[in-house]
Amino acid sequence: MLDFSPADWQAMKLSAWVACAATLLSLPFGIGVAYLLAFCRFRAKALVDGLINLPLVLPPVVVGYLLLLALGGNSWLGQLLGRFGIRIIFTWKAAVIASMVVGFPLLVRSIRIGLEGIDKQLLHAARTLGAGWHDTLLTVTLPLAGRSILAGMSLMFARSLGEFGATIVIAGNIPGVTQTIPLAIYSYSSTPGGDGMALGLCLVSVLLALVVLIFNESMVRRLNREERR
Repeated sequence: MLDFSPADWQAMKLSAWVACAATLLSLPFGIGVAYLLAFCRFRAKALVDGLINLPLVLPPVVVGYLLLLALGGNSWLGQLLGRFGIRIIFTWKAAVIASMVVGFPLLVRSIRIGLEGIDKQLLHAARTLGAGWHDTLLTVTLPLAGRSILAGMSLMFARSLGEFGATIVIAGNIPGVTQTIPLAIYSYSSTPGGDGMALGLCLVSVLLALVVLIFNESMVRRLNREERR
């Protein structure tokens, strides 16, 4: 059995915490943006879609550097947060923000696919029966898109677990503070004699990703069975 150090256990806990926080904080915004792209028509739709998916094609280091410029102490936003005593750079909050930005396109894309697959006649029927916009969203739209929302959350969670490039730029690699599993693996891989521990953390990362994907698949199957009843 691998003998993980306290810093390694802290990296595992921090990775799970960052992934959970990034996914849950992004979910309301992901649903809103996906709804906007799926059902609304406006001139800048292609531009908004491109901006949302931009982190998928940009190198994560570029995303991290842009976040560093936006949230650093010399930026207007960083100075504004500093007035309230809020520090983002080189804290666990920066790791959460990096994971949110990098994983957000996966969340939006999955939810949007589910929303676009909903039969529009069901939505029109709900409106005809007197349901308001909010009632239709909560009782018809979101339940029908439940599988896509769950899939998007799982993908974003798994992506957040593996986030490296943006995190190391904006949060740094501070053991016990901002060091997640990928950053710990990087540290071990660049340290003589650290190959064994790096491999152990790689196995942990693979197991966590598998658990998330298996959970997602089981929930999708359960929802399918409930829909067939």
